Amino acid sequence: MTRDAVIFGIAGTMFGLLAGWIIGSQQARPTPAAQAAVQSAAPVPSANDEPQAPPIDLKRAAALEQDANAKPNDAAVRVELGNLYYDAKRFDLAIPWYEASLRLNPKNIDVSTDLAVCYHSIGEADRALRQIDQSLAIDPKHAKTLLNQGIIRAFGKQDLDGALESWEKVVKFAPDTPEAERARKGLESLKGAHQLGAPGAPAGGAAGS
Repeated sequence: MTRDAVIFGIAGTMFGLLAGWIIGSQQARPTPAAQAAVQSAAPVPSANDEPQAPPIDLKRAAALEQDANAKPNDAAVRVELGNLYYDAKRFDLAIPWYEASLRLNPKNIDVSTDLAVCYHSIGEADRALRQIDQSLAIDPKHAKTLLNQGIIRAFGKQDLDGALESWEKVVKFAPDTPEAERARKGLESLKGAHQLGAPGAPAGGAAGS
């Protein structure tokens, strides 16, 4: 399901913009040379590049809700409902079902991290990072959680050093995973942008390398 990639769909678009976003947040007026280098290294995708969310299957949602009401101690059916709304990008509707599932099964790290992504997606970065901390308390090396921690730190809190730390852990703990591939892209963008924005950096920046 699309949720298996967690925030990858969001990150796929964001990574294309990452270097330019960092330049803009680190200095008020990036030089034209720096802007050109960033744009040549990471072309900006159009809004049409983002995949459309599938519509909510209302009949399935109704059936699952009926099942959930009949089974108050069933965490799995609540995860299914959360997944249904998550995949439709209705994060506001996914949140209460993930929360209900975690009350029944608080050690489900995937649900915990999915819930963090939902919080981030509705603009609640601090809440998202607190939930990430709960996931990492279960497994401090969980690659998907660490990847998302870096993204939330970067885009939700503008904490670039924190994002670097998170993504370096992904590469260290899970070097051969899709999460590590995404983390490397983020690290390259962050480090490249830092070099372009550094005082005394050559006007050509990374464009000539």
